[in-house]
Amino acid sequence: MVGGGPVDAGLLTQAVAHGATVVAADGGVHRAQDLGVTVDHVIGDMDSVDLARIDGPQMHPIAEQMSTDLDKCLRSCAAPYFIGVGFLGGRLDHQMAACHSLVEASDRQVVLIGDQDLCFLAPFSVSLQLPVGTRISLFPMGKVEGNSTGLKWPIHAYQFSPALMIGTSNEVDAPEMELTFDRRRMLVILPVEFLDDVISQVFKG
Repeated sequence: MVGGGPVDAGLLTQAVAHGATVVAADGGVHRAQDLGVTVDHVIGDMDSVDLARIDGPQMHPIAEQMSTDLDKCLRSCAAPYFIGVGFLGGRLDHQMAACHSLVEASDRQVVLIGDQDLCFLAPFSVSLQLPVGTRISLFPMGKVEGNSTGLKWPIHAYQFSPALMIGTSNEVDAPEMELTFDRRRMLVILPVEFLDDVISQVFKG
């Protein structure tokens, strides 16, 4: 999926290599076009689309304004997993809305990638093999509790919530890390270089 925010050409190429179908969220179609990527479908309210530049993608207009274009994409498509480019970076309100979409579409496996980081909504249980010393942040999107092995600062003693307790800048300190949560309200944030690991170990594992 390609959004209308900042899009790095290398990241877009990496994302496209993982998927057979490219879906643009509204004006994200022009981000993809400008980088030479063919878009298969465009979904959204079309308020940022220049129709004169569109030739080829199937258009799926959804006029309602109570959800974001990312929401519209996620509820309109079915896939084993989704990689979103162009949803992190740029406007802060758009980034926060994108994080909300991960929770809203908790039945989907979605990872959003930006220039520095990636984020995904943690399943109830997740195991990852990452280099010791890797930065990992946990950001709650609601009340959530969990347990961990393989983290420098264990999380089992805390009740997380956006207003009270968050988990930024933790660190992997064992060859295998495992996290468990009592509900699907925790975002996992990692350096974007670990995209392939997340896809292979979390989404396909």
